[in-house]
Amino acid sequence: MSVWSRISNALSALASGESLLAVFEHLRTPPERRVGFTIAVIALGAKMAKADGLVTRDEVTAFREIFTIPPEDEAQAAQLFNLARQDVAGFDDYARKVAAMFDDNHSTLYDLMEGLFHIAMADGRYHPLEEKFLSEVARIFKITESEFRCLRARFVPDAAPDPYSVLEASPDMSLQDIRMRWRKLVKESHPDIMAARGVPHEAVKLAERRLIRINAAWEEILSDREPVS
Repeated sequence: MSVWSRISNALSALASGESLLAVFEHLRTPPERRVGFTIAVIALGAKMAKADGLVTRDEVTAFREIFTIPPEDEAQAAQLFNLARQDVAGFDDYARKVAAMFDDNHSTLYDLMEGLFHIAMADGRYHPLEEKFLSEVARIFKITESEFRCLRARFVPDAAPDPYSVLEASPDMSLQDIRMRWRKLVKESHPDIMAARGVPHEAVKLAERRLIRINAAWEEILSDREPVS
């Protein structure tokens, strides 16, 4: 059963009167976690769109930057987005529910933050209210400052991305140590590894885009340094 079929079941629960926040309570174990991840990205993305007040993009198109959404399932994605945007619950309530869902896997919360950055930059702009929103979600998810800076460096084009920030490294590290960091990030970005964390296969574009940025940062650092002897 695809993640979208499972989301259809979740929407049925919503139709029976259950709240979207309550739905998260049933999504703590595999394969339900794949559904939880997808709903979390859509729901928090909707809250972020509401927060910055600049819904200038096609929301389903924005989610295509993260998920492979078959045409027949676009209506379900849009319905979830609208439900979350209209819900009176605050985004911090959602973020805390999601943090509790993945409290045993920090990497999955990092993956989710990456999805939110994709959505924030879907219209090519990074609004100050999006920065505020993402910073607070990162705090609730216990994303470190260095991890947040790394994500921001990968996505926000207000300046050329610092390759060291992208790799969560520093210029005073040896090339050998940076190479180890690069290899670790590449391994963590493998679609199978991400799937084991609860990221749905439908979100494989996250891994693809992450690898492009990670490899570009490594090549830039490598070209600026003497090769390892």
